[in-house]
Amino acid sequence: MKTKGSPWLWVPTLYLVEGLPYAIVNTIALAVFKDMGVDNGTLGPLTTLISLPWLIKPLWSPFMDIFRSKRWWILLTQFTMLAALAVIAFCLPFCSMSVLLALFVIVAFASATHDISADGYYMLALDRQHQSAFVGIRNTFYRGGLVLGQGLLVMLGGVLQKRLGDVPRAWAFVLLISAVLLACIAVYHLFILPRPEEDKDRRDVGSSARIWSEFAESFRSFFVKEGVWWAIAFLLLFRLPEALSLNLLYPFFKDGAEVGGLGAGTEMYGLVYGTFGVVALLLGGILGGIFASRYGLRKSMWPMALSLALPCVVYLLMALFHPSGVWPIGSLIVIDQFGYGFGFTAYTLFMMQFVDGPLKTSHYAICTAFMWLSMKLPALVAGYLQQWLGYVGFFTLVMVSCLGTFLAAVIARSKILPRIEEQ
Repeated sequence: MKTKGSPWLWVPTLYLVEGLPYAIVNTIALAVFKDMGVDNGTLGPLTTLISLPWLIKPLWSPFMDIFRSKRWWILLTQFTMLAALAVIAFCLPFCSMSVLLALFVIVAFASATHDISADGYYMLALDRQHQSAFVGIRNTFYRGGLVLGQGLLVMLGGVLQKRLGDVPRAWAFVLLISAVLLACIAVYHLFILPRPEEDKDRRDVGSSARIWSEFAESFRSFFVKEGVWWAIAFLLLFRLPEALSLNLLYPFFKDGAEVGGLGAGTEMYGLVYGTFGVVALLLGGILGGIFASRYGLRKSMWPMALSLALPCVVYLLMALFHPSGVWPIGSLIVIDQFGYGFGFTAYTLFMMQFVDGPLKTSHYAICTAFMWLSMKLPALVAGYLQQWLGYVGFFTLVMVSCLGTFLAAVIARSKILPRIEEQ
């Protein structure tokens, strides 16, 4: 181990905080705008706009390699996020849409910066064996943060809307609770995060020429890595079914049967994702980490690709047969979330192994920018495709897109992973 503190003390909370703000910006904000009357077609471009920092974060990630420590950046961004969410909570009932967008963008910038520092800290604080051993825990709690945001907090928003009869006030309470939760974790991290020897506190960044030289080197060295374009193809294709469907799941639950939706509402959406879904996700993520640690990424790639892609069929089944009730819908969500938790392990391990070496923090940030593109480029058109095809046609298209996941698995197994194993 490179750090004295047990990873169990900080890996779960660190990645919970990496997932929760992402869910707030990409799911709760989406729900807020949807409930305030924004149509499905506009939701995709709108959420893409406010989540743009996840695409451009490689532009400032090199600076984080040469100034201060990853631990310092983690704490700074966590306190920034909680402050911004508190401001949104207090002004949501009366502020304009443009002000809301600007505030959510601040949260997104802080969250994207936190991702860079957290991922770099993880690779500095743990040796390669422990990185593999804890990747399932890391992914599980990251996804758990997403589920907390898109599940329990969304469900709470639905309950409060019914009780208060006021959409802005209901979401304001939800965001205030999110800020309090982040405050508790930030204070906890202030005392519990270890100080790895490799995570040096750099204050003298040197001349501007040196800064720009190191900045340029971080990009140059990434794009000359052997097999980099095959790796980019993998990053863009592996999650294609999820990228198409994710932004349409809440509208699918919310829209009535007359337009092909489930008509289940906000509360049902939050319940099945926040209870059944989170349990299945946690189990899938933990088992995925154990499976990959035992058999290696190359042997695990096909089982994980199939596990990530094929369970998307549950949404097509729901669009065709319109189940009702907690247990029928919840059972289908369990299948999807377990498969996703198990399969996503391959994606994270691929990035960690591909960037191993000098400037791994900056290179990992570049990989996550392509991960953002893999999710947001399909999301730009997903809403319009759903409006054109209807929900049945749209989820049929999602199943066809599973071919992208399978192609990505072929690329990884034949073009990238053999080279990594030889190193």
